Amino acid sequence: MADLRRGGRVSMPVVTVRAAPGNRSRGTVTLGGITVPAALGRSGRTAVKREGDGATPIAAMKVLHGFTRGDRVRSLHTGLPMRRISKDMLWCDQPDHPSYNRLVRAPFRPSHEEMMRKDGLYDVCIVLDWNISSRRRHRGSAIFFHLIRPGYQPTAGCIAVSLRDMRRLLRFMRAGTVVRVL
Repeated sequence: MADLRRGGRVSMPVVTVRAAPGNRSRGTVTLGGITVPAALGRSGRTAVKREGDGATPIAAMKVLHGFTRGDRVRSLHTGLPMRRISKDMLWCDQPDHPSYNRLVRAPFRPSHEEMMRKDGLYDVCIVLDWNISSRRRHRGSAIFFHLIRPGYQPTAGCIAVSLRDMRRLLRFMRAGTVVRVL
């Protein structure tokens, strides 16, 4: 898949996420000619995202950067800036804290998620610009594009695909790629 040229400019690829008919927590992710199954939020999709609602926001979100568990996943081919996850990396999800929806370091007492998860969901974790560049309290934190649970179980509001499919998609993603949830 090559970049599309329009008027001498290179256009960014767009990742499209659609809900599956009859199952609000399942969907498909399409990038160019690649379409793969995905898990969405347990509450489906929403145009009015709130912290803890379990819904995937209906929005166009830019890809910012990613994280990877270098001890579990090797040789990712992507133009996306990736950081190796360490044990002290956490993501603040407490809306009234100044670090809300930001990467923080342990020890950290306010509510947070561990980036180095035992279940492998964040072995490859792409950060989407949902409530990050323009942050508002209670609008939802940590909308990631990450790996699935067995059986494509619902997420807490993120988008999840298999490791195999993530590898295929990452080849064409870079900072600024838009993930459009319809």
